[in-house]
Amino acid sequence: MTLFEHVKLELKAILTNPVVVLTVFGGVIFYSFLYPLPYIQQTPREQPIAIVNLDMSQASFQLERMVDATPNVNVVQREYTVDSAKDAFLNGEITGFLVIPEHFYKELMLGKSPVLAYAGDASLFLVYGTVVEGLAQAGGTLAAKAKVAKLVIDGVPLELASKQYSATKLNAKPTFNPRMGYVDYVVPAVFVLILQQTLAMASGLVGGTQRQGTGYWSSQSVFSVVSVRTVVLVFIYYLLGMYYFGASFDMYGISKLASASDILTLMLPFLLTSCFIGIFLGAITPRRELVTVVVLMSSMPLIFSAGFIWPVEVLPIPIQWIAALFPTQAAINGFLKLNQMGADWSQVRDVWTQLWIQTLLWGALACFSFAKFRTSHTD
Repeated sequence: MTLFEHVKLELKAILTNPVVVLTVFGGVIFYSFLYPLPYIQQTPREQPIAIVNLDMSQASFQLERMVDATPNVNVVQREYTVDSAKDAFLNGEITGFLVIPEHFYKELMLGKSPVLAYAGDASLFLVYGTVVEGLAQAGGTLAAKAKVAKLVIDGVPLELASKQYSATKLNAKPTFNPRMGYVDYVVPAVFVLILQQTLAMASGLVGGTQRQGTGYWSSQSVFSVVSVRTVVLVFIYYLLGMYYFGASFDMYGISKLASASDILTLMLPFLLTSCFIGIFLGAITPRRELVTVVVLMSSMPLIFSAGFIWPVEVLPIPIQWIAALFPTQAAINGFLKLNQMGADWSQVRDVWTQLWIQTLLWGALACFSFAKFRTSHTD
């Protein structure tokens, strides 16, 4: 059999298998639209809250208006007791409530720091964080206004007081996430995982399907079958990867700072390793559907040990060792550094080396398991 004929048979095995086609093309393209959908608004806005004003002073009413004016929250109702606000929260009418204490204005004028209380559901951390941020902005603005007014009363010129009301000034400038949104933070990393997991499933499903019966995969050498299958799938995923890191990033306005050559170079060992993992799983699992189960079950541990959700340095050492066996951590860190942080190639060379070491190890394991499976099948 010529190499061209072998490639044609491998393509036929992939493109005529509906499960593989759905996984490769349907899964990758479908997730490119589905996964960013919850984050398309970047951050939650206009969260409904209630205010319990126990002070009823001019300053407290001004704070109410300032809270309502922030884009983070929307004051939908005002309560007169904490119990009534609690009932509204438990009934799902609001996401939380702010309590302005008694003597709020008095303590403000005395130069003290009145305590504002907020109650909300902290399990919804995006919503909770958004509301608290809006309340902190409104409270900080009112506090600054009170301090400036006191300085003016003490004889400090208004222009000077507006600059000296705080000992420090914050000049926040986001560097790698200019829009401070969740799409720019989450999607680039998760897209890498999607490419890895769907490629592993595809190569594993092809091998799992061929466990029954005989064909070219049993007559050709192990190295030939593994090599051709890998080349065909990696070529397909190069196209899908360019769609992810190109058109899809443009669709969501995600920054692209890396050159195409650097991205394509880093993709090679990453895709090879992912394909070898799938070939290994397809050879050792008794039924092909178990490949999908194993890959899906591994997705959450892999993404949480990748280092962009939780720092790698604070992960337990055994988890760091296990995570280093898979391409997820190295690939995500490498792509984020190149494409989102603008790193040059020398800064990701160690990641590239790690991916090639994984390629060699998983490639050898894939060939060994495939040979063992074929021998046992023949016997």
